[in-house]
Amino acid sequence: MKRVQDLIWPAIGLIAVAVSLKLLFQEFHGDAVAAQVWAAILAITPAHYALAILSTILAYTALAWYDRIALLHLGIKSISVTFIALCSFTTYALSHNIGASVFSGAVVRYRAYSSKGLSAAQVAVLVALCSLTFLLGTLLLGGLVLVCEPRQLSRLDGLLPLFLTNTAMARVFGTLCLGVTAAYIAGSILQLKPLAIGGFRIDYPRWPIALRQFIAAPLELLGAAGIIYFALPEAGNPGYFAVLAVFLASFSAALISNAPGGLGVFELLFIKAMPGIPKTEVLAALLVFRLLYLLIPLLFAAIVVAFFERRKFKALSSLVE
Repeated sequence: MKRVQDLIWPAIGLIAVAVSLKLLFQEFHGDAVAAQVWAAILAITPAHYALAILSTILAYTALAWYDRIALLHLGIKSISVTFIALCSFTTYALSHNIGASVFSGAVVRYRAYSSKGLSAAQVAVLVALCSLTFLLGTLLLGGLVLVCEPRQLSRLDGLLPLFLTNTAMARVFGTLCLGVTAAYIAGSILQLKPLAIGGFRIDYPRWPIALRQFIAAPLELLGAAGIIYFALPEAGNPGYFAVLAVFLASFSAALISNAPGGLGVFELLFIKAMPGIPKTEVLAALLVFRLLYLLIPLLFAAIVVAFFERRKFKALSSLVE
C-alpha cells in the first residue's frame, strides 16, 4: 500500500505539469515566443537585475533563519550560522526544484544535522517547525492580501477555488487566515497544550520564537515575490502588492500540485493574472525568477552536497583503515 502511495503524488505532479504545459502552449500558440521572451529578458535594466538578486538573497537568508529558529526552539545553539545557512540553502534549493515528495527536505536535513549530533526525532521537529513557519507566513500575508485587496485574484476565476476569486468569500477566507495566525500567537503567549497534527505533536514555541517565525516567513515570501516584481516591465505593472497576491496563490498552487518546481502551474496562473502585460514579458520575468531562485541555487546546492558527501566518505574510509 505504501508503495502505491509513493507513486500517487509524483504521478499527480506529472499530470499537473502536462496539463499546465498544454494550456500554456494554447496561450502562446502562433507567437514567436523565443525571440520575444529573449528580447524581454534583455530589456530588463541592470538596476532591476540587481534588485532581483538582492530579493533572492533576502529570501534565502530568511529561509536559513527558519532553521535557526527551529534549532533555538530545540534549545540547540552550538551549531554555527554558516553550517545552518548551507544546510538550509541546500535543502530548499533541492526541494524547490525536485519536489518535496521526491527528495524530502527531511532527508537532506537529517544527513546534515545528524553529523552535528541531532537525533531523528529532533530533526523531525525541526522539519515540522520550518514547514509551520512557512505556513504561518503564507497565512499572514495571504490573509492580509485577501482582506485588504480581495479583488486581486478575481482574474483567476476558474483556475483557483471560488473562495479565493469571489470578492466576498475571499475577504471571509482572509479573515479566517488571520484568525489562525492570531490563535497561534495566543497559544504561544499563553503556552497552551501542544498542537496535534494527525499523529504528530508540536509544542507551542515560546513567544520570542513565535515572533521570529512571523518575521522570517513574510521576509522570505516578500523577497521571492520581489524577484518577479523587479523583473516585470514598468508598463502595465500592477504594483508590488498585486504581484505578491498572485505569487502567494501561484506558489501555493504549485506546491499543492506537487509539480516539480511548480513547472507550468506557476507560469500559467501568473500569465492569466497579468492581462495588462504582454504574455511574453511575464514569461521572461518568470524565467528570471526560475534562474535566480531555482536553477542557480540548485547548481550550488549540488556542489555543496557533493562536497559534504565526499568529506563523509573520507571520514568513513579513515575509520575503516
